[in-house]
Amino acid sequence: MAPLQTRTPFNLAGRPQKSDLVAEFAGKHLNELRTPAFVIDRHVFSSNCAKMHANAAGYGAEFRAHLKTHKTVEGTMLQLVSAFATTHAVVVSTVMEAWEVVKSGLVSEGVVNDILYGLPIPINKISDLSDLWDEAGKDGAIVRLLVDHPSQIQALDDFERARAVKRRWSVFVKIDGNQKRAGVVPGTPAFEALLKAILASSVISLHGFYCHAGNSYGSTGPSHASSFLSSEVQITNEAARLALDLISTWPGWEGEPPKFVLSVGSTPTAHSASAETRAQLEILLHGTLELHAGNYPLLDLQQLNTGLINAESIAQKVIATVVSYYPGRGVEGTDEALCDAGVLAMSKETGPIEGYGDVIGKPWRLGRISQEHGILTCSSRDSQVGELDVGSTVEIIGQHACMIAAGYPWYYITDSSTGADTVVDIWVPWKGW
Repeated sequence: MAPLQTRTPFNLAGRPQKSDLVAEFAGKHLNELRTPAFVIDRHVFSSNCAKMHANAAGYGAEFRAHLKTHKTVEGTMLQLVSAFATTHAVVVSTVMEAWEVVKSGLVSEGVVNDILYGLPIPINKISDLSDLWDEAGKDGAIVRLLVDHPSQIQALDDFERARAVKRRWSVFVKIDGNQKRAGVVPGTPAFEALLKAILASSVISLHGFYCHAGNSYGSTGPSHASSFLSSEVQITNEAARLALDLISTWPGWEGEPPKFVLSVGSTPTAHSASAETRAQLEILLHGTLELHAGNYPLLDLQQLNTGLINAESIAQKVIATVVSYYPGRGVEGTDEALCDAGVLAMSKETGPIEGYGDVIGKPWRLGRISQEHGILTCSSRDSQVGELDVGSTVEIIGQHACMIAAGYPWYYITDSSTGADTVVDIWVPWKGW
């Protein structure tokens, strides 16, 4: 009888401890891991970060790294300090991420000095983010907000009115670039009302305008993606122009007009950024450019479909075990197999590439999924091609790395520059909101 696997140590809060995990798994070959297992190639991850810094520099933009995909200290370090350049600005999608950035020492060590909370500010989180800024501010860092409704401005006013020592919040106006997810459209009554509320407030400073082209995930090549990027720049630039026009007539305004930041980007549009695409941008900018992106260190099938990356740039994969095998059960008599990676291991995200994930090096894909298991379908009618053995493992590239990574309590880290398929580190992601 095989020995029972030991329980991995947890601390009192229920979070796995990196030191315990490294002691247990460092040096293990990938085929020794309990599956499903989420694996990141650190060498590819860091190379992707350096390439993104180079893209931003070529485009003449600063760079702000989104941390939502991996949510780890180690990944953040690689995103900010690459072989090409260094940046200190981040976007987070949860308050938990923001606090972990501070608690991990990234702020006190000077790695991060600018934290943007990446949702239009929920009124019930103003106090949390104020406390966060109190802590981060001890080391000179700033916490910025997104806003897209006058009620948010009123809530910030009310909050600061009750404080003995008031602060001035730095905000981006979230721009809807026709994605219809969040934000306001420049030139509309809602946009003007928001700007007037900001200018009338004594506790808010307008830092710039922020747009995220989530619809650019449907890009089908560099020129298509660069058209999305140009649209982002144009609409944030129009927002800045309208703001400057309003400020010029604002009662009591004195001094130089503000220097806005135009923050644009998504992984596809940021991949298309270059000196060449910047040269095609024939407009007078009313602010300085900042590029932001988040998925780019890991990448996935959705990004592969854009034609902007190659398969060798994908830094993540899921290892699953073949549980059972069904000869001839599939479409037109093809084989099928059962594996232990389902919705919670792979997410239910889809994309233009068929299925929920592709098996690396074999004519198989994750064709159907349930909660804890998936059905592997074969693309070959020849039963002798790529037949899977029960008990063997497969490596799967999924559709959307951000959603897949969220299902795992820790990540196994390899480094392809060493030429070995062994675990060299463990990253423990931040969990919660």
